[in-house]
Formats: sequence, C-alpha cells, structure tokens
Amino acid sequence: MSNRETKQKMLGVMINPDTCQGGVLSAMIASLKTTTPDFVFVGGSLTSTSNASVVELLKEETNLDIVLFPRHANQVVPHADAMLFMSLISGRNPEYLIGQQMQSAMKVKQMGMETIPTGYMLIDSGKKSTVEYISSTQPIPRSEKEVALATACAGELLGMKFICLDAGRDAEAPIPDSLIHYISQGIDIPLAVGGGIRSVKEMQDSFKAGADLVVIGSHFELHPEEIPTFVKATNYNRKKKIKTGK
Repeated sequence: MSNRETKQKMLGVMINPDTCQGGVLSAMIASLKTTTPDFVFVGGSLTSTSNASVVELLKEETNLDIVLFPRHANQVVPHADAMLFMSLISGRNPEYLIGQQMQSAMKVKQMGMETIPTGYMLIDSGKKSTVEYISSTQPIPRSEKEVALATACAGELLGMKFICLDAGRDAEAPIPDSLIHYISQGIDIPLAVGGGIRSVKEMQDSFKAGADLVVIGSHFELHPEEIPTFVKATNYNRKKKIKTGK
C-alpha cells in the first residue's frame, strides 16, 4: 500500500454503501471530482449490502483508485483496482479470521484482482461499533498497548502486508496518538488508522504519531465539501500506485 521509507502520508476516503446512498453519495462523488485523495475505499458492515453498484458508479464518474474494504464475502465484487484481503485479527471469531476469506478466495483468484493481505484490528471507541456487533468480537481496549502491538506483530509475522486500526463508525474519539505511535514503532509494514477523525488537526496528529494512511468516512458523509481541504492538508503523491511491502 505504501513504502514506509518514503514517509509518504496518504488519505483514504471511505464510502460505506450501507449509509452512503442517494444525495449523500452524489455529494461525495461531486466533491471527489474536484480533488484526488490517494484512495477511495468501498465497504460496509452489513452483509445485505453489495458494493457493486457503488464501485461501478465511482469508476464511471471518477478516475480515482478504488479499493475494496470488504468485511464479508458477498462484498467482494469486480471492477475495483484492488482489495484489502482482511482478517479480523483482534477478534477470536473464526468466521472473520478465516471463514469469510475462504468463502471469497476462489472468486478473488478468478477475478485476478490485486489483493493486499491486511490485519484488521478493532480498537475500543467508547461505544459498541457496528463491526463489533456484526462480528461478535470484542475490540482491544485503548489502554492495552502491549496487547495491540503483539496483535499487530503477529499479523506481520503471519505475512500480512498492512495493519489497519479501526475505532469504528461514529467513534466518540479517534484512536489515541500514543497507541498509534507505539504500534507504528513496533512494526515494519504500513499502518492505517480510521474512526472518529473529524478535523484536519486530528488527521495530522495521527500522521505525526506514525500512521501511514488515515481513512475517513462518516465525517465526509456529513461534510463532503471538506474532502478537498483534507486532501490538500495531506502530504500525498498523485502518481502513487498501490504497492505492498516496506
């Protein structure tokens, strides 16, 4: 997803088909036509919602890199540029550690889409998140830095190329900078952070703490006109392509 040695910071805009529909989706696409974030992620938590129509619309309306962020096998759809092949390593539910991945594996192979093996970690947000409810798993407490780092390191040693920390949609506060820094210093693969970020300052604080990529979704659903401001504030390279590894 990035080369950490370049210290390149990136912004991903999350579009959740569960909640980003109608006028909200139109407003976000209109804003995305005026600017160039590094990635647009598409994915949600509900198993009844397909990503297909949103991906197709984004490919028709923009020239941006579209990356699937699937939390369920039925959210794996064609036409995206790449996908995060995620395992919920913070939980102990085998369905989201390997079950959903097994169900989608052959489909992914047949599509020939670039995949980025990703260790997905839920971090306590102060309230129960949709992902927590759907996956029947518990998030890692914010105070348990050693547990969080050990989990991230385990993902790295298992061959994952990317670690994603998520406080969940509508988190009461972003993931603490101290936790981001602690994990970032302990792994050698790119680190993404999302959930609860509502200002440019909070995004920049996450970058300074060690996040390589910040992902923002629900705030942009409410304020799509702010996407260009966040993009401008991000040290990004418009020519950067999706690349795994160090």
